[in-house]
Amino acid sequence: MPFVDLQSNLPSSSFPEAFLARFCSAAAAALGKPEDRMNVVVHPGLPMLVGGSCSPCVVVSVSAISVTDTAEKNKEHSAKIFGFLTKELGLAEDRIVIQFHELQPHQVGKKGTVMSFL
Repeated sequence: MPFVDLQSNLPSSSFPEAFLARFCSAAAAALGKPEDRMNVVVHPGLPMLVGGSCSPCVVVSVSAISVTDTAEKNKEHSAKIFGFLTKELGLAEDRIVIQFHELQPHQVGKKGTVMSFL
């Protein structure tokens, strides 16, 4: 059950509902997870600075169980997510930053319990 959180100083008009669906699909494919397990949140219009500049930028946080636990996996995920975002948003790669966080099953709650028991 991956969690993908995108923060940006781009206006909300840059992120229509169709973008959310495409981003969910791209992130699911990158992580090898079904789309119906994805959790995607987009926070547009934030005051942000990346690399010393307030030019248009995106910071993405990807948290997941068992798919973000190695540098090799995250390198592959990163390439796919960067490819999607640069194409969709017209940003250069140096205006995008991605953080990967490995979650353990006991750290994710669902249906009144945690994933360890589901």
